[in-house]
Amino acid sequence: MSKAYKVTVDTKTFIRFWLVILGFAAVGFLLAKAATGLLIIGAALFIALAINPLVQKLAKLIPGNGIKLPIAIAYILVVGCLSAFFAIVVPTIINETVNFARNFPETIKTVSDNFGWINDFGRQIGVENLQGEIITNIQKFSSTIVNDLGANFATSIGAIGGFIAATILVLVLALFMLTEGPAILDQFWANFKGNREASRTQSVINRMGNVVSKYVSNALTVALINACCTATVTLILCVIFRLDAGLALPFGLITGVFSLIPMFGSFIGGCIVALLLAFNVWGAGLAFFIYTIVYLQIEANVISPKVQGKGLQLPALAVLAAVTIGVYMFGIIGAIISIPIAGCIKVLIEEYGKWTVAEDEKKPEVHKAETKKADDKKLIAEKA
Repeated sequence: MSKAYKVTVDTKTFIRFWLVILGFAAVGFLLAKAATGLLIIGAALFIALAINPLVQKLAKLIPGNGIKLPIAIAYILVVGCLSAFFAIVVPTIINETVNFARNFPETIKTVSDNFGWINDFGRQIGVENLQGEIITNIQKFSSTIVNDLGANFATSIGAIGGFIAATILVLVLALFMLTEGPAILDQFWANFKGNREASRTQSVINRMGNVVSKYVSNALTVALINACCTATVTLILCVIFRLDAGLALPFGLITGVFSLIPMFGSFIGGCIVALLLAFNVWGAGLAFFIYTIVYLQIEANVISPKVQGKGLQLPALAVLAAVTIGVYMFGIIGAIISIPIAGCIKVLIEEYGKWTVAEDEKKPEVHKAETKKADDKKLIAEKA
């Protein structure tokens, strides 16, 4: 016969348990509410760490002990690049898409004129002018796309304004982090001077910051090379196929930005440019797609190893897992920051392993010291 056990909990333990549950729930609720703000702060910190190597190099080149001027120059360069990207690339993509939608019916008509079998097939299925029906429906669809682009642009003014405001806030926070961040950190760590654990923590944080800075600077170098090569090839194709040479710069910026996305970014950027070129002349799009395949091989085997070296020494599985999680959490931005975050996690694991080994090595020495102290006390007691 089984016995029934009764568990009794005192009032204080019961209250503490539910207070802990409510505390975790409150923290989760506040984090959910502050998600946008935390994302903005994280983006500002990422930009500040990315700009810091440039600031340090400028500080070595510019005479004097001040750091304000290098920060100002680096900040102006970054803001100028971002402004140029949005001012040049976005209008180009919109214009090319609208032109494609407008000219698509004529392109289809020109192609279909060479296929007389379309009307023959239509007669067999009971449609007298199948080619004309196809062209008419494509024209209606094309007009709808053009009209929807204008309507969606008009209705998304608020979203665009919010994005611009968030971007400005990120840049301002990054500027303050560059100018006031080092002094704040020095003042903070000064409170723990002589503390061994605090010194270890400071070393780990500095190493994580170096990982992010080095990765971002190398990734930007590879992206710049990609952008220059794309702009050059696009300019050549524009001359050959008699296209607008002004497409070279925005298309170079497109591939440069997309190449910041690990693993698949360069291929996606190349496909976008090839598609936009194909909107004008399909031969130009095909030629650029072939160039993209060749360039990706050169980048993977020559450019990236030379610029990034061994990198963060992360296995391919860890990189793919980090990119996947980053994409599903924060989209393209998540894909860009996923690898530096994975590198920081790797640093934490390595440092924790070193700390554990050091503690294990100390245990025998501590045990010997305690044993000797106990033996000394015992000997003193015997003599007394």
